[in-house]
Amino acid sequence: MDACSISLICTVRDEADNIAELIDSMLTQSLAPDEIVINDCQSQDATPQIIARYIAAGAPIRLVRGGHNIPSGRNNAIRHARGAIIACTDAGLRLDPHWLARITAPIRQGAADVVGGFFRPAPRSLFELTLGATNYREPEEIDPARFLPFGKSCAFRREAWERAGGYPEWAHHCEDVLFALALKRLGFRFAFAPDALVFFRPRSSLSAFARQYYLYARGDGVAGLWTLRHVIRYATYSAAGTLLLTRWRQPLALALIAVGVGAYVRAPLWRLRRRAPALDAASALRAALLIPVIRLVGDAAKMVGYPVGVMRRLRSVSLRRDIARYRRGAMLQ
Repeated sequence: MDACSISLICTVRDEADNIAELIDSMLTQSLAPDEIVINDCQSQDATPQIIARYIAAGAPIRLVRGGHNIPSGRNNAIRHARGAIIACTDAGLRLDPHWLARITAPIRQGAADVVGGFFRPAPRSLFELTLGATNYREPEEIDPARFLPFGKSCAFRREAWERAGGYPEWAHHCEDVLFALALKRLGFRFAFAPDALVFFRPRSSLSAFARQYYLYARGDGVAGLWTLRHVIRYATYSAAGTLLLTRWRQPLALALIAVGVGAYVRAPLWRLRRRAPALDAASALRAALLIPVIRLVGDAAKMVGYPVGVMRRLRSVSLRRDIARYRRGAMLQ
């Protein structure tokens, strides 16, 4: 196996409406992968047929099938891959033409074992623009030393995946964070590649966004991730609610609430101005008013989802066993 051979992998399920855009962007990379492995995870739509048409036209794609969720699908794709370097992305995205070259460069140059790329919203409405500005940071806001790669934009040595035991298949969400933390515990070298970009469309409605963040937080609860962060959120909203209910007529309480709201929307407003400098005044006002709504809905979804995940973990002996086994495996390697 060539030490610099690259397998570009992803797992898909019912992505007929967007898989072609992803494959087209895979096939036009400035650095071509040695192979593309796409895992189909029980699609019920035309996704496999669309992929098969690309294969019939000569695209260097192998279609494999297996898995029951994202981590098991990724693991199945990697098991079928032949490359020493695995570049991982997701459906529903479009890769920058230089994504593969940039995300694998630190590994090919011997400077890293794991690389986290970045992602950029590609909104199609004012709501999506505002959601992107509210929840997705700019590269300069990232501390590279603390950044954990996301499954939609990362690369790693195959050896790292093997030693970590693959992606945790018991985790239906947050599996990429758990995988990255396992690699950290194993001592692999990390790099951040902010110019290795994938483009994605943010959720198009508040209900879809709320469901997304509910599932993320439920995954945190199942895995026991970021407990302090969630506790701080509960405490902050409890304190703010208490102030509003008991001291709402007092200027100091109102001033404290105003300062908190200002801190809450400051970064999103900065990103909004940066990403859409030509936005007209009326649209800018609507977006500014949307930001606190998006923040509140997202936080509420997290506060509902996290305890659901905790209870799911506490009620399942087998789940707790799987979690302990995965963590123990990463620590004992």
